[in-house]
Amino acid sequence: MQSSSDLLRGTQASIREVDAPEAAERRKAGATLLDVREQVEWDAGHIPGAVFIPRGVLEEQIEASIPDRDTPIVVYCRSGARSAYATKTLEQMGYRDVVNMAGGILAWDQHGLPIEAPANLTPAQQQRYSRHLLIPEVGSTGQVKLLESKVLLIGAGGLGAPAALYLAAAGVGTIGIVDFDVVEASNLQRQVIHSTERLGEKKVDSARTTIQALNPDVKVVTYDEALGPDNVERLIAGYDVILDGTDTFETRYLLNDAAVAAGIPVAHASVFRFEGQLTTFVPYEGPCYRCLYPTPPPPELAPGCSVAGVLGVVPGIMGMLQANEVLKVLLGIGDPLVGRLLLFDALDGSFSELRLARDPKCPICSDEARARRERGERVTAAVVGADQPFALGAFGAGGAAAGSAGGVR
Repeated sequence: MQSSSDLLRGTQASIREVDAPEAAERRKAGATLLDVREQVEWDAGHIPGAVFIPRGVLEEQIEASIPDRDTPIVVYCRSGARSAYATKTLEQMGYRDVVNMAGGILAWDQHGLPIEAPANLTPAQQQRYSRHLLIPEVGSTGQVKLLESKVLLIGAGGLGAPAALYLAAAGVGTIGIVDFDVVEASNLQRQVIHSTERLGEKKVDSARTTIQALNPDVKVVTYDEALGPDNVERLIAGYDVILDGTDTFETRYLLNDAAVAAGIPVAHASVFRFEGQLTTFVPYEGPCYRCLYPTPPPPELAPGCSVAGVLGVVPGIMGMLQANEVLKVLLGIGDPLVGRLLLFDALDGSFSELRLARDPKCPICSDEARARRERGERVTAAVVGADQPFALGAFGAGGAAAGSAGGVR
């Protein structure tokens, strides 16, 4: 019967190993470093840019993280033992260019090679966000990034209410809320951040009370004012992402133009009765709101929920999807809905998607407009442009939308 030492030596003899300096050279040449230690070890310090998959779940997760079996991989652990077994496993799974780093991260550190400082989470935060910390795409580093992030919600209504709750629960460190309304009984069918005992209270104050009760880590900044031409630049300044819960086309155009100029991504959604639309605008990486709607539709095609009504869960669904988009943008993970318009139909439970393209003649985000902005020129466009006929623009091969969703508050 083989001892554990004999088994390790046999495994090491059957795989390729490199020392720490050679691993660093491979990393510089584009190889992927794979850390197979446990979460607590990763949190204590790891090699910058490494992919983290604990040895115990390697077989389950490796294909999702590194699908190409020709990818050069350098596997490491603390001292080189667990990573040796992991290297053998990867070879057996068909990965063709895998080496083990002898001596592990201890040897890496002894050679003075870079180690990313541990994320600074308190024990209470480690417990609160423990399910995030288990996800390699988030982990402690991502959680710290969320705690340091600032998100601005335009509106604490049907879209902003559920989004605020989940962004706060996720640990977004600063949440700004712009809203000038008060809580009314008709809001409570969908605006879940408010409650019956707060009828007549300012929505920003009601939202702050709920958020702070949910997560004291979150700083809530309130703006009891309407978004307009005179304050939009001031309100959005300093935020990393904006969540658009506005309910008029005029406000959406104002927000879009200011966000493009400031280089701030916007997670946009709108709803109408049983339907919702969702997309993410990232300046110059995809279309902006004016590319999607060069001119606004007439009021009869896009009435607000106070006129047309809305099924209460629809803004809840769309608001949570907006929060998901915000988290992806903040963490730099996944595939945000840039250049894509997601359509939701609550009656048949279906999602469909349209491709969007930047309008090369867009007065706000075109290359010409960007060049003018970089020269220090002020770039403006008509806020609404109601003198022009309504048209949908910026659609790719996916086709055009059947209509437009109104706002919800």
